[in-house]
Amino acid sequence: MKSTGVAYLLWFLGGLGILGLHRFYLGRWPTGLLWLLTGGVVGIGAFLDLFAIPGMVQVENLSRKLLEQANTGLRRSG
Repeated sequence: MKSTGVAYLLWFLGGLGILGLHRFYLGRWPTGLLWLLTGGVVGIGAFLDLFAIPGMVQVENLSRKLLEQANTGLRRSG
């Protein structure tokens, strides 16, 4: 499970989101690379991520949980 606190810490340590470290942590590699190359899309995306991080963490954790349940179901039926 991913942590909102860790995501915010990486946002802060990554130049207030400009380096996209929090996006890499949350499995959003394409946008993490975009943030890295464009300075957080000229800082605007980095600022908006300040408010979007809790939702991104929820989506990542829910995706992991659903994938885990699907894999467990496949093992039982197989």
